[in-house]
Amino acid sequence: DADPARRVVIVSAPGKRFSGDHKITDLLYLCAAHIKYGVSCEDIFAMIRDRYNEIIAECGLHISLDKEFDALWDKMKNGISQDELASRGEYFSARLMAEYLGYEFVDAARWIKFKFDGAVDQEASYAALRSLAEDRRVVIPGFYGVMPDGHIKTFSRGGSDVTGSIVAQACKADIYENWTDVSGFLVADPRIVDDPISIRYITYRELRELSYMGASVLHEEAIFPVRHCGIPIRNTNRPQDPGTWIVETTGQKPDYVVTGIAGKKGFCTILVTKAMMNSEVGFGRKVLQALEDNNISFEHMPSGIDTMTVIVHEDEFMNKEQQVISAIHRLAKPDSVEIESDYALVAVVGRGMRSASGTAAKLFSSLAGAGVNVRMIDQGSSELNIIIGIKNDDFNKAIRAIYDGFVRNQTK
Repeated sequence: DADPARRVVIVSAPGKRFSGDHKITDLLYLCAAHIKYGVSCEDIFAMIRDRYNEIIAECGLHISLDKEFDALWDKMKNGISQDELASRGEYFSARLMAEYLGYEFVDAARWIKFKFDGAVDQEASYAALRSLAEDRRVVIPGFYGVMPDGHIKTFSRGGSDVTGSIVAQACKADIYENWTDVSGFLVADPRIVDDPISIRYITYRELRELSYMGASVLHEEAIFPVRHCGIPIRNTNRPQDPGTWIVETTGQKPDYVVTGIAGKKGFCTILVTKAMMNSEVGFGRKVLQALEDNNISFEHMPSGIDTMTVIVHEDEFMNKEQQVISAIHRLAKPDSVEIESDYALVAVVGRGMRSASGTAAKLFSSLAGAGVNVRMIDQGSSELNIIIGIKNDDFNKAIRAIYDGFVRNQTK
């Protein structure tokens, strides 16, 4: 509120205050599960109501949400969708924030409009917001909007970031400030690496790669509404800190070759072997058709002359393992198919990699020094990232080794 340029504020539901505390959204989803199976959720609902009343008391607000909580409870007893119930965390937060700041409250259901296929109707949403927020200072709940039939629909978890990005695009904002629980984007997960440094500048493309591979500071879909307009995102948890600037492009020299390190566990590989595969037109398409027919997407596909490896999510694949193998044999007629599980992927991302020699050598040297065996390597044609495949058990060790090799043991 100290900066008059901040005209539109988007809020999330209250999160954890301390270890062992509960996120309001988690409690609302828990209520939805209880309702689904006919189990009482009265105690959980009381916890949610008490949390907001505590906020009202601590902030000295002159507002009561009792009537709205009573109405919500009645609706829960008579039938409410999971999306609508989950959205109330942001709704109540926005009501309180508007009261605290002296801004006007604007319900996201009045302007974020989804199409029947679940995509945001951008033109309709932008026009509605401009008319609602023009020359006003408003608070908007994040995370949800409304379907054409009037039903509430939520984004995936962390979707308040997406709401903020849509607002920035609609209002042609100079900056989209994303206030989160850390003061800037960190090079690596602090739960794995002790005291990792923060990143000063990161491009949309770098962030997209890291978000996809598990870095969760900003919702990965929040990039798209602002990137085409060149609106920068400043990510911080304290407005007085510089935080991290997320930009379309920058001439700022990166502090290190690597911008970020992130990864995910829980993959498996499908190794398909066939002599003279490289000269058989349509072979790769046939293998991928076997996955498509079983509604399975793939992550990466490194290949050799007579081999082709497809990396997939283990939890999607294992229940359909034999159907996929059978389909590959039927469609592609390979010499053999082998499955290997217990796979993790780690992405090393950085625009500085394009101009730095010896990046791959340093990566493998760091991993070898930590006793980590690399089972797969895939480098994108943009030279922006290198992805390696390792054992699940080596995941934390690998990230620490890469961080030490590229950051902790290097000078700027």
